[in-house]
Amino acid sequence: MSVVTITKKNFQKEVLQAKQPVLLDFWAEWCGPCQMLSPVVEEVARQVKDVKIGKINVDEEQELAMQFRVMSIPTLAYIKNGTVVEKSVGLKSKEGILDLMGK
Repeated sequence: MSVVTITKKNFQKEVLQAKQPVLLDFWAEWCGPCQMLSPVVEEVARQVKDVKIGKINVDEEQELAMQFRVMSIPTLAYIKNGTVVEKSVGLKSKEGILDLMGK
């Protein structure tokens, strides 16, 4: 499954109304660790078919970043039925992301 860009406009449909769990990657272009995490998230998206993977640019979507209380990036939030069940701050390995999602 490909990675979906999440914005305030599509958040309700893509995240809150999603039939499957959602992993959100909060990132910014200027963030070195975010750039290192991005290909790992893409790889997870190709491997895991039953989880929607979304990316939220914190510079462009400050309201969403505030809603999720993102203080540092990269931050990953794993959401089931519209509720955050796991959250992680900082660079993670592929295995670490899979563990976060219980895979």
